[in-house]
Amino acid sequence: MTLKECKKEEKADRDFQKKFKFEGSINVLTQMMVDPAATEKRGGGKNLPLRRGEILDVIQFTNQEQILCRNSQRRCKSVGAEALPA
Repeated sequence: MTLKECKKEEKADRDFQKKFKFEGSINVLTQMMVDPAATEKRGGGKNLPLRRGEILDVIQFTNQEQILCRNSQRRCKSVGAEALPA
């Protein structure tokens, strides 16, 4: 990983912590795959765009309906629990 990529990831992590008022380091709890039968969603606002079969890093289970996730492009946003199999 180059220095430029490292700095970009650090900036993305800082922005995430500021946006979601997340304190401490970002720890991945588990990884989950988006349901292959789910419809693809564009995202927007605080929701992450979803692609079928995409693998997401779960950062925090916020409530029964939303899960805080990070995708392969290191974008961190909420995902509806119905898109991820239990």
